[in-house]
Amino acid sequence: MDNTLLALAGTTIAVAGTLLAPVLSQRLLARAESDSFERQERVADAQWVREQQVAELGKRRECYVTANSGYRRYRIELMKYLWLVHKGGVTAEERTVLDDARHAMHASFAEVQMVASDAVLAELDSMAQTLAHLYDRVMRLEEGNAAPDGSFEEIQTGLLRANAQWVIMRGAMRADLGVDSRPAGRSSAAPDAHAVADDGPQTAQER
Repeated sequence: MDNTLLALAGTTIAVAGTLLAPVLSQRLLARAESDSFERQERVADAQWVREQQVAELGKRRECYVTANSGYRRYRIELMKYLWLVHKGGVTAEERTVLDDARHAMHASFAEVQMVASDAVLAELDSMAQTLAHLYDRVMRLEEGNAAPDGSFEEIQTGLLRANAQWVIMRGAMRADLGVDSRPAGRSSAAPDAHAVADDGPQTAQER
C-alpha cells in the first residue's frame, strides 16, 4: 500500500511539474524581459540627460562668447568715441559705429540672460550698468553739459576701470563653463597679463 501511495504521489508531482513548467517559464521570461526593458530605459534616460547637459553647455558657451565679445567691443568703441569728443572730431559715421556696438551688446545681453547662471548674470548686470552710466556721461560731455564727475579724464578713468570689471565678468563665465580662469595664487579681481595685453593697442591709442 505504501509503495502504491508513493508511486501515486510521485506521478502526481511529475504531472504537476509538467503542467506548471510552461507557466513558470513564461513568468520567468516575462520578468527577465521586464528587467531588461527597465535597464534599457534607465540607460536611455541617462543618455538623454547627458545629451541635454551637453546641449545646454554648448548653448551657454555660445551665448557667453557672444556677450563677452559684445561687451568688450562696446567698451572699446565708447573709449574711441570719448577720444573723438575730446578732440572735437565726432562724425555721423563714428556715432553709427558706437550705436551699432551698443545695440549688439544689448542684444547679446538679452540672449544670455536666458541661459546664464546667477553668478554670471550678476556680473553681466553690473557691467551693463557701468557701461550705461559711462555712455550717459560721454553723451553729456559731447552736448556740453558734463556731469559733475563727467570730465574727459574722469570718464577715461572709468572706462579703463571697466576693463578690470570685464575681466572679472569673463572669469565668472569661464568658471561657470568649468574652465579655470586663474593661475594658482592670483586673485580673480586682478586683470591677468593676457587680458591687459589683449586690450593694450586700443588703450594706448585712446590715451
